[in-house]
Amino acid sequence: MHKNTKTLLSILLIAFGMIGLAFASVPLYDLFCRTTGFAGTTQISNASPDKILDRKITVQFTSDTSRDLPWEFKPEDRSVTLNVGAQGLTNFYALNQSDKPTTGTAVYNVTPLKAGKYFHKTQCFCFDEQTLTPNQRMNMPVLFYIDPTIVDDKNMDDVENITLSYSFFPAQSKELDGALEEFYNAK
Repeated sequence: MHKNTKTLLSILLIAFGMIGLAFASVPLYDLFCRTTGFAGTTQISNASPDKILDRKITVQFTSDTSRDLPWEFKPEDRSVTLNVGAQGLTNFYALNQSDKPTTGTAVYNVTPLKAGKYFHKTQCFCFDEQTLTPNQRMNMPVLFYIDPTIVDDKNMDDVENITLSYSFFPAQSKELDGALEEFYNAK
């Protein structure tokens, strides 16, 4: 009996451990991506660096909106060119084209994917859900910079352009869940 109890407890411990790892895998993977910039995951910073370099990089902006979210969502500028380390600012705008309030959530990344660990956002609408009332138009600023340590990475010498892409989905929707799952599986 004692041997069977020990075996049962071991199996239960392993099962609970696997369940715990399953629940922890998404947050741990997200932490890994944010730390390393893996698959174009951008970094989040509180302030810009003190050092501004002569190297210039052009940042291009793209946007997409789910057909289930009745918004017009576009970048104000198609691109900006800035010195590495300098604070960049761009503005997106969204317009709720429906007759009822709607809430959206943005999914984002940068390409080339290897640039993710050097692309830092200091302010972004993508950190929170956005709710727009009927026919409301909202300006959505993004403050960012490219980390000066990019010049120390020889693998980044060929990067002259970085594209920051946003896709808006209805908040708490199956479509958003699918987009997030696709995003994580692509990594």
